[in-house]
Amino acid sequence: MPDITLTALIVLCLAAAAAGWIDAVVGGGGLLLLPALLLGLPQVPAAQVLGTNKAVAIVGTSGAAVTYVRKAPVKVATALRIGLAALAGSMAGAFFAAGISSDVLRPVIMVVLLAVAAFVMLRPSFGRTADGDARREAGRARTVAAIVLVGGGIGFYDGLFGPGTGTFLVLALTAVLHLDLVNASATAKIVNVCTNAGALAMFAYQGSVLWQLAALMAVFNLAGGLVGARMALSRGSGFVRGVLLVVVFSLVAKLAFDQWAG
Repeated sequence: MPDITLTALIVLCLAAAAAGWIDAVVGGGGLLLLPALLLGLPQVPAAQVLGTNKAVAIVGTSGAAVTYVRKAPVKVATALRIGLAALAGSMAGAFFAAGISSDVLRPVIMVVLLAVAAFVMLRPSFGRTADGDARREAGRARTVAAIVLVGGGIGFYDGLFGPGTGTFLVLALTAVLHLDLVNASATAKIVNVCTNAGALAMFAYQGSVLWQLAALMAVFNLAGGLVGARMALSRGSGFVRGVLLVVVFSLVAKLAFDQWAG
């Protein structure tokens, strides 16, 4: 366990719970969890922050995935094929992430945060209603594209940086496989478990995981993920969109201050 105050520890645990909830409902819990770890552990190397983030996130994502599979019409076989490609991509991304410093990581996260915020603001219907072609059967070409582009490409990004992966997966799966948003979110959770597993394996091999801190935060992340998945299935995500935007802009402001004025 790193040298951390009780207040910072409580804040990190609450952030883990909120991230699990957001990730299960609309994706992108890493938009909150990773910046919170960067802010709460300023003296910890970036690789250890990234590794700890994966150790926390995989627990909540797994809980949400199980909840979705039980209640949503997700094609597990297709999701696992995409997930295997994502696992390989995330391991490759995590390998290259070992040499990244926080000074490089913060600007990248800020760009990702702003890009996701812009998309959510410009698409008010995002996460609210399903596409009319939601249940159309995906052809072989689309499935291959999903495996290579969605699995491999976004998997690599998740291992390298991570924030917004869940949201990017939902968007890509909706576009490529013509899934409705609930089904896309359910599929994304299975894929996200694989990307987290691949990246975590690499970070663990490199000794870049703070296991004690991760175990504590994972309990809160799991609770948030289970609650979020149930809410997504029963109530939708209109309210969460507003919360996500507030969190995104708050974190961008804080990270910008630390990067250029701190």
